[in-house]
Amino acid sequence: MAPGENGGEDMIIIACTDDNQGMLFNHRRQSQDRVQRQRMLQRTGGAKLWVDTYTAGLFSAESREQLEIDDQCLEHAADGEFCFVEKENPGTVEEKIEKIILYRWNRVYPADVHFPIDFSGWKLVQAEEFAGSSHEKITEEIYERVNPNM
Repeated sequence: MAPGENGGEDMIIIACTDDNQGMLFNHRRQSQDRVQRQRMLQRTGGAKLWVDTYTAGLFSAESREQLEIDDQCLEHAADGEFCFVEKENPGTVEEKIEKIILYRWNRVYPADVHFPIDFSGWKLVQAEEFAGSSHEKITEEIYERVNPNM
């Protein structure tokens, strides 16, 4: 069955990247931002947010109540659920993704792991800039599949 054929929604991937789609350098995140994390949690509307144990350390004790911590979060996130990836490769489950929310740092950092999804099959439906705690400008971009049944 193709994604979306069962009438349900597929998962929503969230990631942070630099201008070159970089995510990690030497097994560490490029950057982090408290305001970006708050905004991301608001974007989920209080729904469960899947993260791995590495990413869970970013969140306060109060925020952790919303988290589902699982090192195989991409495999276990269900239809309509949010999955924030830093170390995982969302390309391995691309057929299950209905939406991508990217937070761009608007600069270039050293990177050896990049966001792997080619956006040619996706449409940018919303982009908004905001000031973070560590970055003057962070851009939130929301992408949806051009044809969700592919």
